[in-house]
Amino acid sequence: MKKIILLIVIAFSTSISAKLVKTGIEVLRDQNFKILEGKRVGLITNPTGVDNRLKSTIDILFEAKKVKLVALFGPEHGVRGNAYAGDKVENVNDTKTNLPVFSLYGNTRKATTEMLKDIDVLVYDIQDIGCRSFTYISTMGLAMEAAAENNIEFIVLDRPNPLGGEKLEGNLTEEPFISFVSQFKIPYLYGQTCGELAWMLNEENMLKKKCKLTVIKMKNWKRCMTWEKTGLEWVVASPHIPNKNSSYFYPITGILGELGYLSIGVGYTLPFQIVGAPWIKAEELAMAMNKLELKGFEFRPIFFKPFYATFKDENCQGVQIHILDYKKTKLTEVQFYLMQELNKLYPERAVFTNANKDRFNMFDKVSGSDQIRLKFSANNSVDDMKTYWNKDVDNYRELSKKYYLYK
Repeated sequence: MKKIILLIVIAFSTSISAKLVKTGIEVLRDQNFKILEGKRVGLITNPTGVDNRLKSTIDILFEAKKVKLVALFGPEHGVRGNAYAGDKVENVNDTKTNLPVFSLYGNTRKATTEMLKDIDVLVYDIQDIGCRSFTYISTMGLAMEAAAENNIEFIVLDRPNPLGGEKLEGNLTEEPFISFVSQFKIPYLYGQTCGELAWMLNEENMLKKKCKLTVIKMKNWKRCMTWEKTGLEWVVASPHIPNKNSSYFYPITGILGELGYLSIGVGYTLPFQIVGAPWIKAEELAMAMNKLELKGFEFRPIFFKPFYATFKDENCQGVQIHILDYKKTKLTEVQFYLMQELNKLYPERAVFTNANKDRFNMFDKVSGSDQIRLKFSANNSVDDMKTYWNKDVDNYRELSKKYYLYK
């Protein structure tokens, strides 16, 4: 009997491991790091750059006998995650390896010739969340340009898009609104892995100069996979993206949060999952949102007091957003419907009348256009801006399909 149980356990474990996604660093190691042999390597990474056993890519490459890791490059939050959101990342030495760490999130967003002078190849290994305004893909694109300008190779160790590879939402970034939170002319949710995105940016002349690019593909990842289907552990991508669900909620309220007009749960235990304010009545907002019957969502009344940030130490009421059927959802539209219904319930609190106008510029940059704000604020109506918000999705899907690495 014991032998039978043991065999069942072994079979079950094998079944699970067979389905586990192998990220780029796992595949690179399986290849015995051959592509890096004899080259001086610079690594762009952060705490999300880990293997399937949660060992840092920094340590893997540093310990690999055939790899000469000579420098690290830190995006927002730093290579070891020791910088807070928005804080400048300083040039330091890594305490574990003593390698120099060059900041790509401070006065310098793009690696300089001086930083790259002793490097033959730049390797990028960071877990993205599939949203344009999350700055890691901006770091990747600028690093690709720097590699091209300094005649060095660029390698992307690919990772899953936690939203899957099928969900695209939002208009393309327009020229006047290109910034570090909307660096490229892509939708707000772009439905690609970072490797696929890098390939497209390189081939479609979306960078200032084309680089010599290699993407180390994952194994076992499919476009239909959201994060929980990958079998991978989630590592905190930034202080307010603490768990695997965070990437689903960031695009639901992140644009709205730029206005500083409502609490979106940053400063409480549910970042991006709740919307509230001291002047909201939880029950009536939940009722109004549920009446809209937004596919895949349910809104529950919630009462909370933020520990920091917007409405710190104030009693707030609002709604918690629940995703009941992810496939049916349009994630980004929820925040605009919340703005609409709040304007109906509390017209004296109309969002673009009461929000700090100094925040409009960042709202427009994250939206990729000022037209979202202008069209919505004409009548405080989602219908007035929704067509514009969705106008580029179909064309972008057709373009990006050329660069799909996974089915």
